[in-house]
Amino acid sequence: MGDIVLARGARGDLVKRVQRSLTGRGFDTGGVDGTFGGDTETAVRAFQTTERLGVSAEVDVATWQALMGLPIPEVRDRALQVTAGFEGHGFALAQGNYDGAGLTWGIIGITIKSGEVSKLLLELERRAPAVIEQAFGAKKDELLNIMASSRAKQIAWADGLSLGAKKVRLAEPWRSAFGTLGESDEAQALQRDLASQDYFEPARRTAAQLGLETELGMALAFDIHVQNGGIGEGARETITSEQANHPIPAGEEQVLRVIVANAVADSAKPEYREDVRARKLTLATGSGRVHGAFFVLRNWGLDESPFTA
Repeated sequence: MGDIVLARGARGDLVKRVQRSLTGRGFDTGGVDGTFGGDTETAVRAFQTTERLGVSAEVDVATWQALMGLPIPEVRDRALQVTAGFEGHGFALAQGNYDGAGLTWGIIGITIKSGEVSKLLLELERRAPAVIEQAFGAKKDELLNIMASSRAKQIAWADGLSLGAKKVRLAEPWRSAFGTLGESDEAQALQRDLASQDYFEPARRTAAQLGLETELGMALAFDIHVQNGGIGEGARETITSEQANHPIPAGEEQVLRVIVANAVADSAKPEYREDVRARKLTLATGSGRVHGAFFVLRNWGLDESPFTA
């Protein structure tokens, strides 16, 4: 990767980790909210000055290592943070049956319809039952019974907990209980494992097939698998045709990424097409506006550096 791990505008769990570490060392970030803003910049600058590092107010590799005492985050974790930022998800967010998927929860928006919610919750109960108990209390048995039932029953159950005409918000105590569960280390670890197994590893294969070799290329492939379920046959045909008609010079991967981004967007359902395009072109070019927010992906730790496993 390049020298920048995190900088102004980045959001998510990696930012929270930095904020917690700075706060624990006495550098005030104005709270641990997961948003790299002015207060976090000031705290980073003060830490860099104290540690006699290069003062930039950005978390570069040297600052990350001095502050966290850990290797820099893997591409998987940086890509996950960006995709979660696009979707507005965190580990704790749970939403109702607004899209027919029953319930959507967690960092990449796993759903009941996909089977991933029940898969994760039942695995968590097997590994760390006390965590489920702490989050759901007297509702634990109801939850686990539903998660062990048919998909149709699960969706109907979640629909009954979904509030309002649009059914976005979950009724209490379920909304808060899923929030509590999502804040636990055990649930977050399982969410990361699921994101890696079900999305990042397939994305790695897709990137290799397409000839995407940079961190931005890998992040683009990951977002395609999360949002679109992979690259469909029509999009692949378009990409192949464009590559044949417009040979891409060596070292110009951005041209290929733009081709891939537009092909995936053009193959999406009409009502989602421009949302898909905004996300994919932001990853393809390194910056862009998604859902009203401007992303500079260099500040999220992703750039043209070669992707290494």
